[in-house]
Amino acid sequence: QVQLVESGGGLVQAGGSLRLSCTASGSIFNNKAMGWYRQAPGKQRELVADITSDGDTYYADSVKGRFTISRENAKKTVYLQMNSLKPEDTAVYYCNAKYLSNTLWPWGRGTRVTVSP
Repeated sequence: QVQLVESGGGLVQAGGSLRLSCTASGSIFNNKAMGWYRQAPGKQRELVADITSDGDTYYADSVKGRFTISRENAKKTVYLQMNSLKPEDTAVYYCNAKYLSNTLWPWGRGTRVTVSP
């Protein structure tokens, strides 16, 4: 059974930074593309960034230039460095393995990010 554990969220003022981590257990990690997703109150979950097994990255327009996704295969961990945070980044953040637009594993509990004005 694959388990995803996200951490690193918290309360931060606008303009601040946070680094999120997501560690996977119970499955092969190295050959999977990994994505960070977020779900704001009253909204659908959306893809924020992803990284292929080769290290190619994608960013949603709303976070481009502010967020950086990276991965450490030996630790089965994917990171999301978030800089210049805005109140609209407030959401619960999740990670998952992905293939095209599909996610592959059960969702973890996520980590909450709250950005105050």
